[in-house]
Order: sequence, then C-alpha cells, then structure tokens
Amino acid sequence: MANDLSMLLVVVIWGANFSIVKLSLAQIPPLAFTALRFTAATALLLLILRFREGRVSLPPHTLWKLIWLGVVGNTLYQVLFIPGLSLTTAANSALFVAATPVMVALLGALLKIERLTRHVTIGIALAFFGITLVVAARGLSVSRATLAGDALVLAGTVCWAIYTLGVRSLAPDISSLRITALTLLTGTPGLILLGLPSMLKTEWSGLDRRAWGGLAYATLFGLVVAYLLWNASVRKVGGSRTAVYTCVTPLVATLVAWPLLGERPVPLQAFGAALIVVGVLLTRRRATNKSDVTTPLIEEERSLHATG
Repeated sequence: MANDLSMLLVVVIWGANFSIVKLSLAQIPPLAFTALRFTAATALLLLILRFREGRVSLPPHTLWKLIWLGVVGNTLYQVLFIPGLSLTTAANSALFVAATPVMVALLGALLKIERLTRHVTIGIALAFFGITLVVAARGLSVSRATLAGDALVLAGTVCWAIYTLGVRSLAPDISSLRITALTLLTGTPGLILLGLPSMLKTEWSGLDRRAWGGLAYATLFGLVVAYLLWNASVRKVGGSRTAVYTCVTPLVATLVAWPLLGERPVPLQAFGAALIVVGVLLTRRRATNKSDVTTPLIEEERSLHATG
C-alpha cells in the first residue's frame, strides 16, 4: 500500500510538471532549463547522500553500470525527448510516454530480468488503451511533419525503459538514494555541456517568479523526490509494476492543465481514465495473489548460485 501511495505521488508530481514547466519554458530556453535543474538536483542529492550514508564514491563493482545508466537514463533521454517535444504535438508525445510500461514489460521479459504474468499483461494493456483514449481526445496527428519528433520521443522513451530495467538489475546492497544520486552525477555533465551556450545567453535577472518557481518545482519535486520514489519502487516491486503508473501521468496532466492552462477535458477522457485505473489495479492485484507473484529472474539465478 505504501508503495502504491508513493507512486501515486510521483504521477501527481510529473502530471503537474507538464503545465508548471511549460510556464517556465516561456522565459527559459529548454536546454538551459534542463542543465540548471539537473545540476541543482545532483548537488542536492549528493549532499543528502553524504549526510545519510557518509560517502559519495561510485561502487567499484557497479562503476560502469552506474555510468551508462546515468548517460542513458538522463543524458540521452533528455537530449532526445526535449527536441522531440518541439517537433511533434503534445498529444503524440504523451502517447509515446504512456507506452513506457509496455516497453519495460517487453524488454524485461526479453532480457529475462522480469517475468510477465497474466494480471500484469492485461493490466498494462487496459491502462495503455485507456491512455490512448485520453490522449486521442486531445488530438493525435500522424503526419510527415511530426515524424522526426515522434521518432525522437519514442527513442527517448526506450532510453527510460532501459534505465528502469538497469536499476532493477543492480545489486541489492546499493540503496535507491545512491543509485539516484550517482546516475544523476554521471548523466548531468553531458547536459551541462549541451546547455551551457543557452545558459550564458539567458538574461537570468529578467525572470519572474513563475519562471523561478517552475524551475524550483521541476528540480526539487520533478527530479529529486520523484526519482527517489521511482527508483525505490523499481527495486521493491519491479520495473513493470512501477512503470504502469506512468499511464496515470497524462491523466493528471490533463486535470492540472484545466485550471492552469484552460484545457478542458472531454467525456471520452473520463472513460479512458476508468480503464487506466482498472489496469493499474490489475497489476497491483498480482502482488497480493501469492500464486501469481513474480520474482525477477536475475534474483532467482543468484539464489540458485548461492545454494548450488
């Protein structure tokens, strides 16, 4: 139950993040915004890690895995996703983001990191169909004009799916706090290099409270709090059950955009929302049914080696 509540908090944070960040990006260039928020979030998490665990060094036995996870899940994801958003519609990008649970489930099964069950498969399918209805009501468009943006967003979503499964495969003695802090540390330098020209050109003294407030929210909640809760959930219940909650994110974004941006939801989105809720509940059900609980295959293999 606690894990479900924490993941609901994540989707609320990320759902509101779309509208809040949109207000900030009206004054701050996207690459400068991303570089600054990742730099601030990394510094904050390293301080927390130092206070909680006393050291911030990269564990030698997982050094390279933490480096590539940071590059794939932070640098590449942001580099692909941000330009992609500017080249396609919000509805198209939301649909690709909602496909994350499907990608995590399929890649996890293919790479033998997680085993799929009937409940989680049906739940993901229902949730994805529901989010398709929610997004379609906002106006999907498939054309040559959006093709490049669609491809970039899709590639970014694949990067996030790989990151999620990579976190799941790390040794259990590495805390979620350490994983989050060190993958941000290894992923942020590339974002700083890319965002530095925009940062130098930005008139920071001319920004108003909305711009700074959006930056603070996206840093503290969108990165620090949400990433910590996401990685903790992946470690506890697996990538598939964690990723399915991303189906709720566009729904929250739609509700938040109503008062902030004046984007009124339509009846079709309510039906889609119901399917999303049913789908998420189905994936949760398998965790309470002992005959249907799945254990990560990599953990089973470790147990066999330990006892054999």
